[in-house]
Amino acid sequence: MSNKGITDHADRRHALFGIPLSVLDLSPILAGGTVARSLQNTLDLAQHAEQWGYHRYWLAEHHNTPSVASSATSLVISHVAAGTSTLRVGSGGIMLPNHAPLVIAEQFGTLDALYPGRIDLGLGRAPGTDGLTAKALRGERGGTGHNFPELLEELKAYMNPGGAAAKPPVRAIPGEGADVPIWLLGSSDFSALLAAKLGMPFSFAGHFSPMFTVPAMNLYRSSFQPSSELARPYGMVAVNIVAADTDEEAEYLSTSLQQAFLWLIRNNPQPLPPPVRSMDTLWTSQERHALQQQLGGTITGSPATLKEKIARYIEATGADELMISSHIYDHAARLRSYEIIAGLH
Repeated sequence: MSNKGITDHADRRHALFGIPLSVLDLSPILAGGTVARSLQNTLDLAQHAEQWGYHRYWLAEHHNTPSVASSATSLVISHVAAGTSTLRVGSGGIMLPNHAPLVIAEQFGTLDALYPGRIDLGLGRAPGTDGLTAKALRGERGGTGHNFPELLEELKAYMNPGGAAAKPPVRAIPGEGADVPIWLLGSSDFSALLAAKLGMPFSFAGHFSPMFTVPAMNLYRSSFQPSSELARPYGMVAVNIVAADTDEEAEYLSTSLQQAFLWLIRNNPQPLPPPVRSMDTLWTSQERHALQQQLGGTITGSPATLKEKIARYIEATGADELMISSHIYDHAARLRSYEIIAGLH
């Protein structure tokens, strides 16, 4: 397993910010829309992102969520990789405790054989869903993610048996010898420390855990131990960014994301709703405060506003790469948001 997919991207650095920009997509299902349209929109966005110079395009695993069409994450990765040619495509992430490690090794070994040198495997330990759905996914294997380090070692042994402490009893074919960089994802210090200890690249979920972003990134860098895959720490941060031609329009578009999280807080998830002119009639003061805890890192604005905000965010987090999530209801406006960000100079 090489580190080329992690650090070899000199041609993909953003001209203004000096680091690569990437895309995090959950293939949002829109109110009044269909899963088929969501997956078509995902491919369309990926093709545009490739043209605009984005480096990676990651899909996230969530289940029993009416606003997310990327549950079968490996399939959607293949859908995107087949329709593009230079983007690195991967998972942001696969929730490993939901799966037998052998299955993930086979799936990503297959993806690597189909799209060599373009596949990333980002792993998380959360279920990506509620408790009942996690139980349905995991069946008799059970588990709550407490054994994530053991599952990770098992997966790595299938993909690189020569580097394993103990040779696995069966072989992952495809999977064995696949050139797929493995990333650890996290929203707290657990995966930051584990990634540092194992010398792995790390991606932090700043898009919904903003208060812990800087501490986790600092902990990862200060605790990092070099490995055969990675000589120095490489940290990517995911962040919500909504761009538009005016600050007012960006604020308006961002209310779709705010509503989506509001429905989650109320335990009543819905497809991604259209934006509204004011959230004040929808949330209580307590709900507004709760949303601020999860969405306080969101960056919105016009090109002039974004240049300063994004530069400050990169400086504060020390990110080596920025992964941008834009939950925008209108697909054309979503495309425009990513186009604006890519074109900042």
